[in-house]
Amino acid sequence: MVDELAVHAAYGVAAPPAPKPPQPTPPPPSPLPQASAGRPTGEGVPPGRPTSVGQGDRLRFVGAATRRIARGIDLDEIVMGLCRASVPTFSDAILVHLRDPLPVGDERPASPVVLRLQRTDRIPEEWNTGGGFRPGAQEPEPTELSELSALTSERCEVRPGGPLAEVLRGVRPVFADRPAARAALPELLGDDSELIIPDGQRAILAPLRGRRRVIGTAVFLRRPERPAFEPDDLLAAAQLATHSALGIDKAVLYGREAFIADELQRTMLPETLPRPPGVLLASRYLPAAETARVGGDWYDAIPLPGSRVALVVGDVMGHSMSSAAIMGQLRTTAQTLAGLDLPPQEVLHLLDEQAQRLGTDRMATCLYAVYDPVSHRITIANAGHPPPVLLHPSGPAEVLRLPPGAPIGVGNVDFEAVELEAPPGATLLLYTDGLVESRLRDVWSGIEQLREKLAATARLTGPDHAPPLETLCDEALELLGPGDRDDDVALLAARFEGIAPGDVASWFLEPEDAAPGRARRLARQALARWGLEQLTDSVELLVSEVVTNAVRYASRPVTLRLLRTDVLRCEVGDDAPQLPRLRQARATDEGGRGLYLVNRLARRWGATRLSTGKVVWFETELP
Repeated sequence: MVDELAVHAAYGVAAPPAPKPPQPTPPPPSPLPQASAGRPTGEGVPPGRPTSVGQGDRLRFVGAATRRIARGIDLDEIVMGLCRASVPTFSDAILVHLRDPLPVGDERPASPVVLRLQRTDRIPEEWNTGGGFRPGAQEPEPTELSELSALTSERCEVRPGGPLAEVLRGVRPVFADRPAARAALPELLGDDSELIIPDGQRAILAPLRGRRRVIGTAVFLRRPERPAFEPDDLLAAAQLATHSALGIDKAVLYGREAFIADELQRTMLPETLPRPPGVLLASRYLPAAETARVGGDWYDAIPLPGSRVALVVGDVMGHSMSSAAIMGQLRTTAQTLAGLDLPPQEVLHLLDEQAQRLGTDRMATCLYAVYDPVSHRITIANAGHPPPVLLHPSGPAEVLRLPPGAPIGVGNVDFEAVELEAPPGATLLLYTDGLVESRLRDVWSGIEQLREKLAATARLTGPDHAPPLETLCDEALELLGPGDRDDDVALLAARFEGIAPGDVASWFLEPEDAAPGRARRLARQALARWGLEQLTDSVELLVSEVVTNAVRYASRPVTLRLLRTDVLRCEVGDDAPQLPRLRQARATDEGGRGLYLVNRLARRWGATRLSTGKVVWFETELP
C-alpha cells in the first residue's frame, strides 16, 4: 500500500480518497495557461506538483500496473485492468481501440484492418477538481473527459500506407505532437481529434502488438494543468501496451478454446431429450469448473423398437478434452448398439471391448437400462457405476440393489442384468458420482443423502401427486454445496407412466397373401373399440402397405401392434433384416409406392433393425 501511495504521488496525482478530519476549503486555483508545443516540460504546473518522476517510482508503477493487467482472464478484464492501472496514476484519460474482429492464434486476420473503440476511461468525479482538461488555447470552455466517447469515432479503417498504418508498423509509442502521430490521430479518432488531444507532450499513441501482429492502440492523455509526459514515460507506455496486448492475445485464444469446449460438450450430450411413449424425461449437466467445461460424464435416452426406451448414464475418468473425446466415442458406440436392440449386459460387454481398443487406460463406468412401457418392467445392467434411486409412487425412495460389475475397459468381465418392476408413477434417477462423492463425504454417504432428499421432496407433494421432474432434478443438485463439486455431474430422471393394457392391441399374422386383409380388419376393430373411427380409412391403408411389404420378405409370422398414447402408433415386425428405403417409383414400375404413401399420410415413420429382423412403424395424430 505504501508503494502504491508513493507511485500516485510521484505521478502528480493524489492518492484515492480516505477518511480524514474535515479541513478548511482551500481557495479555488487561479486559471492556468495552456501548454503548448513550444513550452518546456513542466511549465505551467501548479506549485507542489512534481515535474519529473524518479526511475524507481516509474519501475514500481510499471510493476504494479502489469500485475493488475495480468490478473485479467477475459478480454474485458484485461482492457479494464489497463485503464484502471493507467488512470489516474499515469494519465488522466485513456482510449483503447482493438481490431474488429480480433485475429485468433495463427489465423489470417481480416482485411482491411478495422479498429473499433473498445473502452474509454477518465479521472473519477472526485479527482476531477479542475473541471476537465482544455483541448486547445482557443477554447474558452473546458471539454469534459466524460465526453470522450461522443467526440471519438467508434470505428476507423486503417488505410494501407496511411499515417496510422505507419505508426502501427513502427510499434513503439510516440508523443502526439510528433508529425507522424499528429497525422495519424485524426484517422484514428475522427475529425474532432484536435478537441481531445491537448498541446505539448500530453498525449501518447501506443500501438498494442500481440505475439504476431498489432491488434490495437492505446492513447494516454493528460490535462494541461498536469505535468507533461517525459521521454521515459514512453518506456512505461510501451510496457503497459506490450503486457496488455499479450494478455489480450491469450484471452482471445482462451475464449476460442472455451468456445470449442462448449461446442464439443454440446455435440457430445443430447441437445434435447426424446419424448418416447409412456415415460417423461429430464436431465441436468454441470461441469467440474468453469475452467474445465468439458468432461467425461454423459447421459442419453434412446428410443427403441416396441415403444421402449434405453436410459444411459456414464462417466469416463477425468474431465479434460481427452476424456470428452473418449466419452463421445463410447456414447456413439452405445447408441449404435442400442439401435441393434441388444440386451443391456451385451451392450456393456461390447462397450468394454471398444474401450480396450481405444487404449489400455481408457476406463469408464456406465449404467444401461431398458424400460418397456407396455409390460411396466425395466432391465438394468451396471458396469461399476453408482446404483440408481427409484422413487416409488407412494413416496419412499429406494437405492436399487444391482450387481456392481467392473468398470468398462477392464476387459474379460461378465456383466449381469436385473429385471425389475417399474410401476406407473415411479421415478428412476440415474446420476454420476460427482453428485454424491466429494472431499467432504464418501460415495455411500452421498447416496444415502440423495435418497433422503428425494423422499423428502416426494413428501412435500403428497402421495397422490408425484413431484415434477424438473423440481426433482433441482432438489437433487442442492446436495452440492459451495466448493463441494470436485467432478462433473450428469443427471437423468425418468418418470414411468406406462401404457395401459387397454391401449395396446397386438396380433401375429402368418406370412401369406391374406395377411394384409386380415390386418385391415383387425385395425378397424381396434379403432372402433377406441372410438377412433375417423382414422379408419387412413390407418387401414397404411397398415395394409406396411404389412404387404413385411409379408413379401418374411419367413416367420409377422407381428402387428397398435398403441394409443398421445398419438396412434403402429408397429409391424418381421424377420427380414433389410430395411425399407423410400424411393420415387417410375411410371412403369408395378410396386415401390407403399412407403411413399406412408411418408405422405403418416405424421412420422421409421424402421429399426433388430437382432431378429426389423420393425417398421408409423404414427398418426389423434383426432
